Amino acid sequence: KVPSETQTGRMFRLKGKGVKSVRSHRTGDLMCRVVLETPVKLSREQKDLLEQFEQSFNRDKAVHNPRSQSWLDGVREFFDRMTS
Repeated sequence: KVPSETQTGRMFRLKGKGVKSVRSHRTGDLMCRVVLETPVKLSREQKDLLEQFEQSFNRDKAVHNPRSQSWLDGVREFFDRMTS
């Protein structure tokens, strides 16, 4: 299951889901990289809906952009990953 808000390029390790070792018969880990694709050939109605969706984000753009984190948010996230 891919967590919500996952961005393209994120790597996931699926423990025990990789290739079996010939020598030890242990199963390795499978590394997966997320690649998101942008939809193409949208209908006019779909484009209008996407534009409305985009406009809803313009009110508080920084909150919805993963690259607009503050320095402190990055530090908190680092320590959260270390403790979990």
